[in-house]
Amino acid sequence: MTGYGLAYVALAVRDRQAASEILGDDLGLERLSLKGHDGPVPTFGVGATALALFEVGDPFLTSERAGVDHIAFAAEDPRATAEACGFAPDSLVGPGLSGAEQIVIPRSETEGLATRFTTPLGLSGPASEQVERIDHLGIASADNRSAEAIFADRIGLPVESRQTDMEVSIAVESFTSDKYGVVYRNRAPEPVGGLRVSFLTTGDCELEFLQNFDPSHGVEMRHGAAGTTKQDQGAIAGYVAKYGAGLHHIALKTPDIDATLARLGAKGRRLIDTKGRPGSRRALIGFVHPAALGGVLMHFVEREELSDA
Repeated sequence: MTGYGLAYVALAVRDRQAASEILGDDLGLERLSLKGHDGPVPTFGVGATALALFEVGDPFLTSERAGVDHIAFAAEDPRATAEACGFAPDSLVGPGLSGAEQIVIPRSETEGLATRFTTPLGLSGPASEQVERIDHLGIASADNRSAEAIFADRIGLPVESRQTDMEVSIAVESFTSDKYGVVYRNRAPEPVGGLRVSFLTTGDCELEFLQNFDPSHGVEMRHGAAGTTKQDQGAIAGYVAKYGAGLHHIALKTPDIDATLARLGAKGRRLIDTKGRPGSRRALIGFVHPAALGGVLMHFVEREELSDA
């Protein structure tokens, strides 16, 4: 079995107009339109897939919260595909975007990741100067092994890579003598916080499963201040504790992260990181404050692609 690409990613926002301005005007993404249950749905092509904007509370969504709401895999026969992946044939059925057939898989069967299968919508968008494509979708995970058993083994998404992100503290002792001079000794590094990360490829992007590595978490993300690995860990652990496992953020690949963040900052968009900082897969990352995108947490990624050869 081969993996599936994404038909679309659904974003639940508090202000569709403001979110549309950021994606379209600020980031230069091509605007499309889909037919929703209650009228047109603003949609933006991002590489091989699309971002569909819904107002919080729309009955098409899976929750009442702002954020990344659900993903929809493209499949010619959604029901047959869901059954072939081992999901119950009685999974919820209903009309999708633009009247497409869709199967909604209960979150209890997907480790909390709100997942659908839908007939292909034929959506895509060219790269802009700021955004090349979706880099990944961040998922707050309670158990990466269980998530891989579903999305890699059953659905067939290839595992792109696995890694552990750790922040460590290194104490340095000094011994200063008027006769023997100064001697420095490093103590063994002590873990401060970390995440276990699995990347699974779907189409031209990845699903990034983020699992808390250190149970002694407790640091919250300080919005408005540049982030750290420990803060990232605290944000993921706190999300799982409050909401359970599920979609946490979206990351867009950019050719120049500092220029893209500076562009948004110059337009008055609220940022968490004003410069790119080290992230997964040898990347530079930078977060936009969720208030800027109607409650959706988004960050940018600048990184070089590595060949599989």
